[in-house]
Amino acid sequence: MKHTARIAALALTASLATAWAAEGGATKDDAVAMVKKGTAYVKSAGKDKAYAEFSDKASANWHKSDLYLVVYGLDGTVHAHGANVKMVGKNLIDLKDIDGKPFVKERVEMAKSQASFWQDYKFTNPENKKIEPKSMYCEKLDDTVVCGGIYK
Repeated sequence: MKHTARIAALALTASLATAWAAEGGATKDDAVAMVKKGTAYVKSAGKDKAYAEFSDKASANWHKSDLYLVVYGLDGTVHAHGANVKMVGKNLIDLKDIDGKPFVKERVEMAKSQASFWQDYKFTNPENKKIEPKSMYCEKLDDTVVCGGIYK
């Protein structure tokens, strides 16, 4: 009986994830692909051009429903922000999520020791304006960390 309940729960979870993706919610694969595309673009087009495009909400190349790119310097300064251009230039090293997690500090510390990683925290979903659990995929690029995340 317990085994059947577990299988049913897994099937429901998988179907909900599929339904979310079908409704336009980004997937983990989408996040990884966008970050890889973004890091390649920074290398080919240069930081100034890439960061401006990442921060432009009208740019279809760098936004997919709730998925967008952010770039932080390893000191916590925002270089690009696909959901809120007003954050660009601000140092957010001390920013905490609703649970008190210093996610920017944690992110840059992780980038100092890992070439790529996933990070979990809570953040406002730009699609519905609700605070939701978020998983952020990040890759270190020189003295920055390029990230794109999905809402769970």
